[in-house]
Amino acid sequence: MPIHLGPFADRLSAHLGFLYTERPLPERFAAAARNGFRVMEHPNLFSTPAREVAGWLNAAGLSLVQTSFPAGDASRGEKGFAGLPDRAGAFRDSVAPTLDYVEEIGGCRLVHAMAGVRPAGVAQDRLLDTYRESLAFAADLAARRGMEILIEPIGPGSIADYIVDDPLLAVRLIGEVGRPNVKLLFDAYHAHCLGHDPAALIREHAALIAHVQIADDPGRHEPGTGTIAFDPIFAALEAVGYAGTIGCEYHPATTTEEGLGWIRGAA
Repeated sequence: MPIHLGPFADRLSAHLGFLYTERPLPERFAAAARNGFRVMEHPNLFSTPAREVAGWLNAAGLSLVQTSFPAGDASRGEKGFAGLPDRAGAFRDSVAPTLDYVEEIGGCRLVHAMAGVRPAGVAQDRLLDTYRESLAFAADLAARRGMEILIEPIGPGSIADYIVDDPLLAVRLIGEVGRPNVKLLFDAYHAHCLGHDPAALIREHAALIAHVQIADDPGRHEPGTGTIAFDPIFAALEAVGYAGTIGCEYHPATTTEEGLGWIRGAA
């Protein structure tokens, strides 16, 4: 059965950290454009000068819609550090340079601040206190540039012991930080895997959602390969007037291009 994308058929974002990974990063931009994408996202572009990334975007006719602050040393298992008390200073030091970098690329308004993995022996309340302070600091700087800071809840099936591991916790944090430009990055895959009804969460918390990502379960492959019902998700987004893009943050079951049939066959 085709997935009913509705108005979102032209608002799909290629997550170039997941898609086209059989190609070097510069070639992924052109490949995404050839397959009909007009926007893209990637969490870690910092090893490339901003002017080069801007050049790849311009040549492909793409726009960067969402990226992240530096997430630390992946080889050591770091998944962000905005919520880690002993790394909070490093996070604050990263905020202005990251926003400068994103601003130089041009057009991107959404920057994700990863909280990090819970260290042994550190109380969750202390980690959340640190994360709230980091979010407030980043949000205040971002507001001067017309940018928004994103929180993405990530469940244990994807990252074990991630500090913000549930959408309802993320919603609570957004209220506690009290900055209008702190928003929710809503990943339907993570919500589903945590036992939530993604469409119900969208309807309830629509005002907080600034970006959406999708993948199917099991396998985190293309929509239509697993058990998630996507029609209610897209219908809920349309019903609440979601004006953003939908990030295709999935691992292609084979190659990226072979797996794009779910888009080509969408209603």
